[in-house]
Amino acid sequence: MTITIMALLFVALMALGAYASVKAIGAAKRGVDRTISQARRTVEDTTLRARSLGQGGVAGELAQLRLRLRTSMRATQEALHAGVAEDASLAESIGLFERLSVHGRELDDELRQLERDPDRARVAERLVELRERTERITHSADSLRWAARDRARKFAEDDLSSLSTQIDMESGALRHWSSSDSMSDSMSDSASASASASAEAPGAAPGPARDRAIEPPDPRRQTTYPWQKPAGHTRPETTT
Repeated sequence: MTITIMALLFVALMALGAYASVKAIGAAKRGVDRTISQARRTVEDTTLRARSLGQGGVAGELAQLRLRLRTSMRATQEALHAGVAEDASLAESIGLFERLSVHGRELDDELRQLERDPDRARVAERLVELRERTERITHSADSLRWAARDRARKFAEDDLSSLSTQIDMESGALRHWSSSDSMSDSMSDSASASASASAEAPGAAPGPARDRAIEPPDPRRQTTYPWQKPAGHTRPETTT
């Protein structure tokens, strides 16, 4: 029985290790693919920027359209995915953007193919339609991006206003100690003044110290010392 349990534990550990290895390899592969995609995208954007600035005519305008389209779509995607973590209502906006991204990818692929097309006259005839499609897609992407930013800014302003109000109330409560201390000091001063006035009021009953100070000495309480003569006793004079 013990051997069976140990065998099952060994098999479970092996399976768990294999699963963790597969997950780690998959995560590493996705990280590498993401890095390669970002590098490829950066290189392609740099190339498009160079073409839009260095080339004229049809080739330069196609590069400008692709660069504008890619920049707008990427900025909107980043803004929506960054904001959905704090505002779940942006999930619907992300769904709309995914549908828009389908049209954006189709347009980008078409523009890429037209860059290699040798018939420049035919490509030039299509530039008007390509500009309109690019404008419609980028306008929709920009609208989603700026709406999400305006919404986030509005929430931030409302939260700041509420926070400022709470801080003002808390500051007033913290400063309440000054008025309380002033009232306590006033009450203490009044009590001290009343006590002093009562002690110094004329006609008040004298205390024990004052009684001893003004009370006349009692002859019966006087102490007779050995060297004192008793009262009324005189020594007879001797005659010689």
